[in-house]
Amino acid sequence: MGDWSGGSGGGYGGGGYGGRPREVHKAVCAECKQECEVPFKPSGDRPVYCKACFAKRKGNQ
Repeated sequence: MGDWSGGSGGGYGGGGYGGRPREVHKAVCAECKQECEVPFKPSGDRPVYCKACFAKRKGNQ
């Protein structure tokens, strides 16, 4: 029934609002410089991190 895990998307993929796929945008990670996809439109005034680097940074705080 109510599975909120989002499947294999790791929180980034899956349903979105109203059953539509969530819109993702291409970005370059500020730390590892790899191209990644993020669930928001990068504004350019803040660094963007891939999922792996974001998790590492989050763990260090």
